Parts: sequence; C-alpha cells; structure tokens
Amino acid sequence: MDLKGFDRPGSPTSGETRSVKVMIAGGFGTGKTTMVRSVSDIKPLTTEETLTQASADVDHLVGVADKTQTTVSLDFGKISLNDTLMLYLFGTPGQERFWFLWNGLFKGALGAVVLVDTRRLASSFRAIEEMERQKVPFVIALNVFPDSRDYPVEEIRDALDISPRTPVVTFDARDRAASRDVLVTLIRHLKDRSTAALEPR
Repeated sequence: MDLKGFDRPGSPTSGETRSVKVMIAGGFGTGKTTMVRSVSDIKPLTTEETLTQASADVDHLVGVADKTQTTVSLDFGKISLNDTLMLYLFGTPGQERFWFLWNGLFKGALGAVVLVDTRRLASSFRAIEEMERQKVPFVIALNVFPDSRDYPVEEIRDALDISPRTPVVTFDARDRAASRDVLVTLIRHLKDRSTAALEPR
C-alpha cells in the first residue's frame, strides 16, 4: 500500500516512521473497546468501569441490556500497518454524560472510524455530527452482531445522511484482520482526499 504524501507534503527520510492519530468513535455499545483490543499490537489501555444501578437513569441500555461495563474516559492502542506507518488509536466514550471529553480527544486526529450498530443506528448520529463539526474525515464501520440485519449500503447511507464519498464497510470488531482492514480503508480514504485536494481545479 503506497501511502506517500497522504498526511503531509514530502517524503519521509529513510527509516522514518510516520505516526498518525486515529479516533475510534461511535455510540454506546457499538464495539469501540472491542475493536481497539482486537487490533492493537500492544496491550491496550482501557478505562472501563462496571455499570451499576446508580447509572440506570443516565445510561440508556436499550438494545445493549447485557452490557456490564462502559468506557469512562478513553481506550488507547497502537498498530503498525507497515514499516513506515504507525497508527495511534483513541477510542471515545459512548455515553452522553462523557461527551465533554471528546473535544480534547479529537485534537490532532487525522481521521476516524465511526462504529455503527445497524440495530441502533441513532446511537451513532452524535459521533457522525461531531466528525463533521470537527472536520475530521471518517469511514463508517458496520459492526456485525449476531442478530444484526443485512441492509443495502445505500439504505445505510440514507439513514445516516452521509456523503456518497464516505466509505462504508462491514466487519466484526472481534476479528483482528477485519479491524485492520477497516483501518486500511480509512488510510486509503485519507490518501484519496489528500490527492484530490492537490488536483488542479
């Protein structure tokens, strides 16, 4: 995969590794922590806490009633896509009460993966709105759950109200190879956007 010039002008010097900050975002229970865990080359840093009765009135568990833990700050992992490209992965908290942390997490991010549960599309609307507000390029990753329905991609695009240029992929967040492919899709999307921006108009 040729990634020359996708993130900044010029070529890296011989042996230099480029580091890229990537956000893993999405609604509550869409699989963000699972993806970071499955794909990270290192043991990831997670900030999961047990859901208790005290949060029953603020954490909406519709569709994720079996969920017992939640991210309260961020998840962090990293993966080398090749000898010259390292991705630092920052997973966002999904619940509304922790959204105030997002502004700091997005600083310096080159791109993002927005995880979507097709059973609960509305849970990821806020993440998509935030990408557009922060002007962070993103791809949509449809995380497949056992009882997920298979919808045509165009229906998903319409429901999420996203650009035809935004890639939409289906994957299993538990699978390392599938999660890595999602990240490769994001990097290619960033490279394509960079190339298009440099074309004469």
